[in-house]
Formats: sequence, structure tokens, C-alpha cells
Amino acid sequence: MTGILQQFADEAAFLWFLRAKVVHAPHFSLDDLDRFDERLEAQVDGLRVGEEASWEICRSQLGGGVVEGVFVPAVLAFDCGDNDRIHEVMETVGEDRAKAGAVISALGWLPFERAELHISRFLADESSFRRYIGIAAGAVHRHAPGRHLNKAVNDTFPPLIARGLRAYGELGRGGELNGLRLQDYLTDDDDEIRFCAAWSASLAGTGKAVEVLKSFVTPESPYSEKALDVSVRCMRCADALAWQRELAQSLATFRFATIGAGAAGDPVLIPWLIERMKTPALARVAGEAFTMITGVDIELEELSGTRPEGFNAGPNDDPKDHNVAMDADDDLPWPDTELIFEWWDKNSGRFPSGTRHLLGKPVSAESLRVILQVGLQRQRAAAALELALLNPGKPLFEVRAPASRQRQGISVL
Repeated sequence: MTGILQQFADEAAFLWFLRAKVVHAPHFSLDDLDRFDERLEAQVDGLRVGEEASWEICRSQLGGGVVEGVFVPAVLAFDCGDNDRIHEVMETVGEDRAKAGAVISALGWLPFERAELHISRFLADESSFRRYIGIAAGAVHRHAPGRHLNKAVNDTFPPLIARGLRAYGELGRGGELNGLRLQDYLTDDDDEIRFCAAWSASLAGTGKAVEVLKSFVTPESPYSEKALDVSVRCMRCADALAWQRELAQSLATFRFATIGAGAAGDPVLIPWLIERMKTPALARVAGEAFTMITGVDIELEELSGTRPEGFNAGPNDDPKDHNVAMDADDDLPWPDTELIFEWWDKNSGRFPSGTRHLLGKPVSAESLRVILQVGLQRQRAAAALELALLNPGKPLFEVRAPASRQRQGISVL
């Protein structure tokens, strides 16, 4: 029995680690995520049956010092409500934000009715770090934390302030920031505070926040692609095209210009994207941007090519090669430029310029709901942002939530 429970614990930890990547992957759909979630829940459920024996095994994971060793013990501890187990989990977490992320994920994994009491306790805790966990877990469930949200953004602990600011946007309340020292947040010395304030306020249509958000679109910023994705979508088509041209003027921001073309959604950029497909370092991300606008599945429509000979974008087996960065486009297909050019030559008349498109359709509430049902994860994330911009005051749809919960959410949009 112990051996089986150990397998459950190891597999669950590994699946959770993979899931954190899957939810952002360009080649996973909601159906794929559903099957993945069923596998993960099956392992967790097996551990629930093991009760005390399972907990002893999970305690050893806690002592391993790795982030993925926190999720499963946290789920079991919060699910059964054992205060001693919860205390042991939180002692292991300390004030490690990466491990706190596993706790937040565990609370997000549970149905809200089983997580609510624990979230409430975190929100009322004397520790700013524990309140940070409470704000984040509540936001994952898209549950407004009442007065605790305003209290968070007026705290002195920067991660809590930033997480509270981000929660305003996730909950569809970014417009309220205009009455809550928004200018102070937009000029704060802390990058995370400044970014989260700009991100949330931009979703609410605050123009000055979009300008701050644009400042994060640099190769050095960890927020660059998130800032790009929202700021481009907040702009009028003409302004988005002008900024895209500006980004394309520098080699340092050329990749952002390519991604931004897909976010801008204007078919007038398709010829430019096809030219980018001739450059190996940009080919696949240009192909993804092409799909974002047209909805064409490059592999399914047999428009894919082969990896250019000698191209290397990530680590290899050469011990003398110091390149250890992973290939950011590894899961994207290689487009065949000639075939795509031929396709566009035949089909360009279906896509009017000057209109933002997402997956081949002009952006509308109806088309976005369809994408949330059938799109791939990055496409679904884009649809969620567009839907939030169309419906100010409504929460941002959470495409990382358990798939079964997402299906329920889509049904009531």
C-alpha cells in the first residue's frame, strides 16, 4: 500500500509541475486540460483514501525543499481542515513566494466552498505575507475579498500591494483604482507595483495606465509579454499599428513587434508577418501571430515546413556551448512561407483591414465565447482579455482554473 501511495504522491507532484506549463502552452486545448486535470485529481483522490499513511508520505515531500513538493500536501491539509497539517505546510513555505504559489494553487484547485474558510483566515492574518496568499487565492476563484482588497493596496509590504492591485483587474474592478492613489502606484519605485497597477487600470480603459504599461515592453523586463498583450489590445487599431511599426525599428524589440502584430489583429499586417517567417528566429512566433489573426491551423491545413538545418534556439549537448535558455517557441510549428503566401493570396479578401480579428473572426462577445470553448490556451487567454475589455466591470475569465470549473463559467458568460 505504501508503495502505491508513494507513486500517487510522486505522480501528483509531477503532474502539478507540468500543469503550470500546460496552462500557458500554445498547443493545449480546454479538452486537453480537462484530461490532464482528471489525471491529477485521480492521484490526489488516491491519496485522500490513504489518509494518515498518505500524509506521512506527503510530509517527506515537504521536506524536499522543492516547490512541487508543496502542492499535494497543501491540498490534503486544506481539504481535510487539519490545523496541524496546515501549520506544517505553512512552516515549510515560510515567506518563499514560489512555495506560496503552490499553496495558492492548492486553494485554487479546491472548490471555493472548501477553500473559503482558509482564504478568510489568510485574509485576516496579522502577517502581510499570509494576507498576500489570501488575496491571491481569492482572486484565483474570482471572489471579491471585501475590505481586505483596499487594505492590501494600502499595506507597506510590496508583494501584497502588487497582488492587491492585480486582483482589482482580475475582478473587473480596475476602474476603482482611479480613486485609490492610482498615480502614486503608476510612479512607484517598485516595478511589480507599477506593472500591476498599470495592467489592472489598462483593462478598465485608463489611458495613462496604458502608457505606463508600454514602458515594460523591453527585453530586460519580466513583464514584457504580459504588458505587450494587454497594451496592444487596449489601443485603437491605428495606434496599435503605429506602435507595432515603432517596435519593429529595433532588433531588441523585433520579437515584440511580431507578437504584437498577432495581438493587434489587423489583417493588414499579414504580409509583414509572412516576411518574418523567412527569419528562423522569428518564423514560429510569426506563424502563431498569423494564426491569431486568421484562425488557420498551420499543421492541420498542411502549411507547415521543417526546421531549418543548423538552427539552434536552445541548449544542446555541446559542453562548450553556454546557451542554457530553453527554446521559447519549441511547441509551435514551423511555417512553410511559400505555402502560407499562396494561402493568403487566395483568402486575403475574407479579412478586411482596419478590423481587429482573433482566430479569423472580427472580435465580438460571441466569437470570444467560442474561442474560450474550442481555442488553445494562448488563444483562450487572448479571448479572455478581449472579453474583459468588451465588458468593463466583469471579472477576467480565468483560463488556468480547473477545466470543469471553466466549463461551468463559460456556460454563464
